[in-house]
Amino acid sequence: MPRIQPSSSEASRRMAKVRQKGTGPEIALRQELYRRGLRYRVDFQVLKKPRRVADIAFPGLKIAIFVDGCFWHGCPEHATWPKQNAEFWLQKIEANRHRDADTNERLRSMGWTVLRFWEHELAPKAADAIANWVIRTRSTHRESLPSSNQTK
Repeated sequence: MPRIQPSSSEASRRMAKVRQKGTGPEIALRQELYRRGLRYRVDFQVLKKPRRVADIAFPGLKIAIFVDGCFWHGCPEHATWPKQNAEFWLQKIEANRHRDADTNERLRSMGWTVLRFWEHELAPKAADAIANWVIRTRSTHRESLPSSNQTK
């Protein structure tokens, strides 16, 4: 399939200026997690080939968190479909969705828990879900560790 180009050089410049890391919703979520005493890694590379980076990760627990933008990932509630150069945007957003599904599948096959949140979701609610996973995963990890108090 031939690659469709942005409608103008101005549109291309606007797209290049859009933040990919450290967006407002990501920062709000990170602050909420930190406030709860959870420590995490930011922009953590979870796959090398193809290269994929989680917005937030708990590497030791194998939990990867992604905060997806409503426009860029085609949110069912808030996505808008531009009329100008519609075919380009359809391909772009569908490619993002395909990449997200591929990332989820690859990480899950490697034993990771993948949590995705839309940018419009409230940080406290997302932090609740993440904290629950962290607590659940930590307790599972502790149960599977050999006891250090074993007698010889």
